[in-house]
Amino acid sequence: MSETTLTPVSGDLDPLGDADRADKAQVKRNRAKVGAARPSTLLYTYGPGAIMDLPQFTVMPAGLDDWDRIWARRDVPATIHAPRLLQSVRKHLGHQVRELRPFPWAPRRSFMSREGEDLGVPARVFPQWLRCTGCDLLAPLTRFEYTNTHPHRTDQARFEHVGCPGRKKPASTSGKRQTRKPALPARYLLVCTNGHLDEFPYDWWVHRGKRCPKAEVPVLKMIDRVVGKGASATIVCASCDARRPMNEAQGEHAAPKLPRCRARHPHLDAFDTSCDLPVRLILVGSSNLWFPVTQSIVVMPAQSGEETQERADLLLDRIARDDLEGLRENLADLRRLLRYTVPEVAALSDADLSAAVELALALPQSVEERREEQRRFDPVELLLPEWRYLQRDPSGQHHDDASGLTLSPRARHPQLRPEVSRVLAIDKLRKVNALVGFTRIDDVERIGDAPTRLAPLTRDRKPLWTVATEDRGEGIFLQLNEGGVAAWEARVENSQVWLAHVEAHRRNYANRYSETAAQVDPDTRLAPPRYWLVHTLAHVLIREMAMRSGYSAASISERLYAWRAGEDREAAAGLMLITTASDSDGTLGGLVQLSEPQRLHALLESALLRARRCSSDPVCAQRVPRDPEDFLHGAACHCCAMASETSCERANRFLDRRFLLDLPNRAGLGFFGRV
Repeated sequence: MSETTLTPVSGDLDPLGDADRADKAQVKRNRAKVGAARPSTLLYTYGPGAIMDLPQFTVMPAGLDDWDRIWARRDVPATIHAPRLLQSVRKHLGHQVRELRPFPWAPRRSFMSREGEDLGVPARVFPQWLRCTGCDLLAPLTRFEYTNTHPHRTDQARFEHVGCPGRKKPASTSGKRQTRKPALPARYLLVCTNGHLDEFPYDWWVHRGKRCPKAEVPVLKMIDRVVGKGASATIVCASCDARRPMNEAQGEHAAPKLPRCRARHPHLDAFDTSCDLPVRLILVGSSNLWFPVTQSIVVMPAQSGEETQERADLLLDRIARDDLEGLRENLADLRRLLRYTVPEVAALSDADLSAAVELALALPQSVEERREEQRRFDPVELLLPEWRYLQRDPSGQHHDDASGLTLSPRARHPQLRPEVSRVLAIDKLRKVNALVGFTRIDDVERIGDAPTRLAPLTRDRKPLWTVATEDRGEGIFLQLNEGGVAAWEARVENSQVWLAHVEAHRRNYANRYSETAAQVDPDTRLAPPRYWLVHTLAHVLIREMAMRSGYSAASISERLYAWRAGEDREAAAGLMLITTASDSDGTLGGLVQLSEPQRLHALLESALLRARRCSSDPVCAQRVPRDPEDFLHGAACHCCAMASETSCERANRFLDRRFLLDLPNRAGLGFFGRV
């Protein structure tokens, strides 16, 4: 299947360049800056293609094509070094991706200094249909006046309807001051599961697919007098008195009434060549409007094979594949060429150079090969190198590494539960997160054909870089006894509780109002029992740590290593609890102190004791999903085991205290037995 091309529809987006040109011409202008957000927010909530709420209107961060004009203001763009993550990104975006870049930002020495004013994330106003709050006028933003003149008050940036007559037309406006009323975004949009998003065609809708009989450019109004859920507004044509409620566009039966998908990507200001999927109505603030697809790693020292992979990527980056193929058997000529293109590879031995060349030529080059590689991608591939490195004993009491990882071994307390076989203190770590795309309507784990559903970040779908964030922090690593976990897992799989979870997971997929979820075998997406165990243990420890470490529960996150043995990997059962910050060199050491033998023993015992009781018991302790229920948790709720979304990697799914310990009157399934 060939890749779809994108067609741009307007000029380049260059807000800072426009401001510079206005300054040179000594023209009074509006400020280019309209808001600010933290890097983690821009990565996970308001990335390219998402809609970001500002105080007076909404904007959409643009695709990476437009970011290049921002980075062009720096001689050398900043980069983030994480080869293992870069390799994973290339599996999704192609091997032409050269680097990971942070968000275009620079720190200021003082409040009044001007460092970083020439950087920022370019964004478009979207949606571009606005509604006047004074007279209900519904029109494109060109009908309204934009003001943003205060250098330090971006919250005052707004669109205004100049000369608003109000909802009741006055008898005479002569001699009266011109009225200005703020205009807010019209909240209705059209979306499809291919990631396309478009403005709602209000003119087409109110006239039922025809033209207004009274005016070439009709005057539209959005009347919304009822505070309710969903599409409660009515669109009125003031030129011909036609009207149509928006609730007709909502629901399963609205598809025949809506237009065809125009295959629009507003963040790229471009259209796909075609799209044959139906569209549906969606509101600007809907939670399913944008789901980021990200990859993240904890940076570990390079292991066997990773250096060869990095060299192979460098070869393909600097030398054409055909040239590399021609010099495959002539390493002397290849080495002479590499002295000018990739000097760090030219100095390798013949064996290492030959290995890098063979690996480079084995990398997929066609679209079909790349998509097959994406389909086979397993998130465990990112976790496996970390797990293997954490199995090694640190070489010293405080083992520091050039990767930014500092580990310290911890002795086990004599009374620490034997189910916990190993403890490491993570004094320092570096975590890197990269964006590879996004989906709409369905999260990526619900999608069976992810390569085609993944919305692009650039117009040509072949980005040379992608955006990433770099966090530094600390944490604790706990490993469970594999023999005990395997025996417990074999016992749990035959229990009625586990079979009930399996059936609930199948119903959850079947009940989704989603075309893409129907294409996925739910059993392939169900986490094994050991994941439920490790996940529940992580949550109860996070709650206990928040009371002892000085960090809030929302600032502590989990990284879970829980999978069965496979052809190319050994079984894993462990967890890393970390706290990180993107704007500092580390954290305060509160979590590391909890890894000390006496404190960890007390922490674990207290966490298990608290997990034994819940203020919602006996309802919580006895909760088992039964037909037609389709929730993905058992004895777990916000009173006992659930955590904030910043802490949990699976949105509080796959949790059950019965797998952690024997609850009152529910004995036999707990890994730690009776507490």
